[in-house]
Amino acid sequence: MKRILLTAVTSLAMFMSPILPAMASNAYPERPVRVVVPFPPGTATDMAARLVAEQLQRSLGQSFVVENKPGAGGNIGAMEVVRAQPDGYTIMFASNSAAASNAALYKQIPYDPTKDFTPIAGTGVNTLVLMVRDDFPARTLEEFLAYAKKHPGKLNAGYGSSSSQICAAMLAKLGGLDILTVPYKGITLAVNDVIGGSLDFTFVDVGNAMAQEAGGRLRSIAVASADRNRLMPHVRPIAEILPGFDITAWFAIVGPAGIPKNIVDKLYHATAQALQDKGVVERLATAGVTPAVQTPDQLASFIASEVDKWKMLVKESNIQPL
Repeated sequence: MKRILLTAVTSLAMFMSPILPAMASNAYPERPVRVVVPFPPGTATDMAARLVAEQLQRSLGQSFVVENKPGAGGNIGAMEVVRAQPDGYTIMFASNSAAASNAALYKQIPYDPTKDFTPIAGTGVNTLVLMVRDDFPARTLEEFLAYAKKHPGKLNAGYGSSSSQICAAMLAKLGGLDILTVPYKGITLAVNDVIGGSLDFTFVDVGNAMAQEAGGRLRSIAVASADRNRLMPHVRPIAEILPGFDITAWFAIVGPAGIPKNIVDKLYHATAQALQDKGVVERLATAGVTPAVQTPDQLASFIASEVDKWKMLVKESNIQPL
């Protein structure tokens, strides 16, 4: 009788074992969730991530703790996520750098954006602004281009993301300029050096651009998107002078490959709901971010297409991969 009972219990345990993880994941999240941001505090990525994390915490009833892991253009933060357990407790609020363009900017990165991430939700887009110190001798894009051509090899541009790097390189190519580019761990660090005088210009996300412009320390010359940005309608697009110039950054939530679908769906729906909130939309606008929701399937296709797009942009910009 004992043998029969033991066999029955063993069989029941074997039957239940594949069900238990699913039952546990249905209760997700049961502990705090890490939200890795692959850039320093104060960047548009960081500001948007904190707003969305705050809403996810309210919606799902657990802490969503933002951790900044800057470096290598976002690759360091990306690898934190790629190596994590695919249980939904480590996710990344990524920009196009880590999720797409780094595949073109580096000869070899230790992950594949199309295979090593679980796409969760597209979240928003952002525009970059060409900015100089307020005492810079050029006030318009035409004057800026003319000044740069009169001083070949003398202007220094700092970049803190793949988008800002490609903006600077594309500006040099299409404008026929000879400039020196300097890498930074984040756009805010490049901004500080423009203000301090060791850099001549940089490309800044709209949120930081609005703040710097309001403070009177930096001046906006032009936006990198093909059209004027609704948050800074007074700033002309570079494309008006240099046709074909159109670079827009974007944000998305991803996790390590293999996160269960029910967890992905829960995170997606909570994110989509947050991005429909009027208050969230208004607060994102202060960071220069416009919500752009994508489902996991849409995001997967989008990332694949963006990897190809950024490879083309890097090639056209004459950037030599690191």
